[in-house]
Amino acid sequence: MSVDPRQASTVLTDDELRTLDAHWRAANYLAVGQIYLMANPLLTEPLRPEHVKPRLLGHWGTSPGLNLVHTHLNRVIKARDLNALCVWGPGHGGPAVVANSWLEGSYSEVYPDVPQDATGMARLFKQFSFPGGVPSHVAPETPGSIHEGGELGYSLAHAYGAALDNPDLVVACVIGDGEAETGPLAASWHSNKFLDPVHDGAVLPILHLNGYKIANPTVLARLPEPELDALLRGYGHDPLHVTGDDPAAVHRAMAEAMDTALDRIAALQGAAREGRSAERPRWPVIVLRTPKGWTGPAEVDGLPVEGTWRAHQVPLAAVRDNPEHLRQLEAWLRSYRPEELFDERGAPRPDVVACVPAGTRRLGTTPHANGGLLLRDLPMPDLDTYAVAVDKPGTTLHEPTRVLGDLLEDVMRATTDRRDFRLVGPDETASNRLQAVYAASGKAWQAQTLEVDEHLDRHGRVMEILSEHTCQGWLEGYLLTGRHGLFSCYEAFVHIVDSMVNQHIKWLRVTRRLPWRAPIASLNYLLTSHVWRQDHNGFSHQDPGFVDHVLNKSPEAVRVYLPPDANTLLSVADHALRSKDYVNVIVAGKQPCFDWLTMEQAKVHCARGAGIWEWAGTETGEREPDVVLACAGDVPTLEVLAAAQLIRRHLPDLAVRVVNVVDIARLLPAEEHPHGMSDFEYDGLFTADRPVIFAYHGYPWLIHRLAYRRTGHGHLHVRGYKEVGTTTTPFDMVVGNDLDRYRLVMDVIDRVPGLAVRAAGVRQRMEDTRLRHREWIREHGTDLPEVADWSWEG
Repeated sequence: MSVDPRQASTVLTDDELRTLDAHWRAANYLAVGQIYLMANPLLTEPLRPEHVKPRLLGHWGTSPGLNLVHTHLNRVIKARDLNALCVWGPGHGGPAVVANSWLEGSYSEVYPDVPQDATGMARLFKQFSFPGGVPSHVAPETPGSIHEGGELGYSLAHAYGAALDNPDLVVACVIGDGEAETGPLAASWHSNKFLDPVHDGAVLPILHLNGYKIANPTVLARLPEPELDALLRGYGHDPLHVTGDDPAAVHRAMAEAMDTALDRIAALQGAAREGRSAERPRWPVIVLRTPKGWTGPAEVDGLPVEGTWRAHQVPLAAVRDNPEHLRQLEAWLRSYRPEELFDERGAPRPDVVACVPAGTRRLGTTPHANGGLLLRDLPMPDLDTYAVAVDKPGTTLHEPTRVLGDLLEDVMRATTDRRDFRLVGPDETASNRLQAVYAASGKAWQAQTLEVDEHLDRHGRVMEILSEHTCQGWLEGYLLTGRHGLFSCYEAFVHIVDSMVNQHIKWLRVTRRLPWRAPIASLNYLLTSHVWRQDHNGFSHQDPGFVDHVLNKSPEAVRVYLPPDANTLLSVADHALRSKDYVNVIVAGKQPCFDWLTMEQAKVHCARGAGIWEWAGTETGEREPDVVLACAGDVPTLEVLAAAQLIRRHLPDLAVRVVNVVDIARLLPAEEHPHGMSDFEYDGLFTADRPVIFAYHGYPWLIHRLAYRRTGHGHLHVRGYKEVGTTTTPFDMVVGNDLDRYRLVMDVIDRVPGLAVRAAGVRQRMEDTRLRHREWIREHGTDLPEVADWSWEG
């Protein structure tokens, strides 16, 4: 449906049109002022070069369209008493959203030093993209925001995440036409197949087409309207098109489109909630076509600007040096008639704010954009209920993630009524052994179902879609609006969201410094189907590098855990799910794994983060160890303990210390990470001058990077994944990367002074066993019996 601006019905009275236009003009004026001015905010004197910032930074092109949307959202929120949130997708829409939050008063409430007067306006202008000021994006510092917008593509997934389990919330989402070209955004359109009209809120996408990116036309803006309409209908939406450049006509058309969309949303939700319809709704979407840089300079230096890519950033770039540019800037600012919009003190006049809703209905003050205000502690059950019995280390086996699945089932069950916990993943919940949750909640699904389908549930809170981007976006939006969740993923393919987690970590780092932002639940990853047990899928599925990526980020916000067995996984998961304002990465196996620690031992060990397993070593306390065998990760732990057992058998006089690391950040110095160890602690654990053979789950150089400043770093030798992989047996994976038990024993012999000669025979036997392994697997297709049937005999 197209809403022709020339033929739009009279949804608006003339008085409403006048006040809406006043608000829009005021927002446009404030947006331009933020980009250009550092003094003379109300133009009470002729504009001079010194009133203009020395460095002009910011983006004008998208701002007038965003201001139009904000103005009209204000109108419908106030008229309908809507509970609403808006996600602003265009990357550099900061001037617009900051302007609107200042007009509605929320900005001054959060930042009292930027009041609604001339002094506050001057500060608002100067601080924008200025040293010590605020970013040009819709950043964490912006009231009402849950979406940075620095990297494009995530707005729609964030919006759907915010709407999940928020039945009374309408989430508007402005999608820029540049953003609409990204893969993550393209996949996000399918989120409407997962939105439950009974228990979830509604998402109103507003696709803003202004024609250009930085320097090129945008794909969707160049599609004929019928083709674009067909595309959006194919995605399952009913489009409403608003096109034009005459402000009065566009205001009327936009008002009609907004009212039509919200009426349809109310009708669809009512039909579903009253049991009158079980069909998947066809939700409305608004397509808004307005010129890029609308109301700005039409032409600069003889070249067209408004409606072209030249309006993207700063249309007048030489204002301080070029008198004609200065003249044009002043004319541009005065075209909004600021004397009609702000009184003598600089406060917005009553007509300007007539459309603004009150209190927490304002977009800048909705608690859904400050989700910590709504967050409730997750009801976590007693871990002892799920603990596996460990009478003796290394003699029984469990699948750690399957054990965790039982705990998650009960968390899901305990949140049935409050609906504030979700499990997301790319088609891998059962593959990752977490399928116990289906007993408490099925998989969200609104599309067609067939008799062969299992666990699909129109009201389910397990979410699976084969797009890691969409899973991440859903969960981020869910967490940012005050709920809890877990993202389960194959380890190799979580890299797909490297950029997204980077943005989220930056968000958390900034919000920790904003006292008005309440802490939110942590973003929790469970990475399984990991590198050492992807022997069946092969090389393409083998990559443990996500940990490296995360540990490059803000230490205050990132945590990485490598629990070695089922009970330690339970303990770590319990901690992560209770935590706030972190990104927790948990790497754990789904294949049968030896049980090493009782539940009580696991709790203590995980709280410590790294510690000596005295039962596994051979040091007596009478002298320092000759060598330290360290490990982090389930398979490296197995190989280290098997190596320790071989040493116990073949080199009984050697004093061996076994150290297991669960919290990888413990290796960092205390001044570099909150979980880091002091040099005193580190040297006490690993020694300052004895060989340390460290078997690590991922790329070995990460351990060197974390520990390079330690006194004993020169004695540290790390084994890990060396990008050697294929389809092979589980043990052959560790042999190929020199992480196997026999190689570790050889490393000990090579590095403990005096052993090279004395234990040459033992070393030769270890090498011979490695060679025999290679021949065995090629003949039998299975691992050596002494490997396959191994158990701890300490």
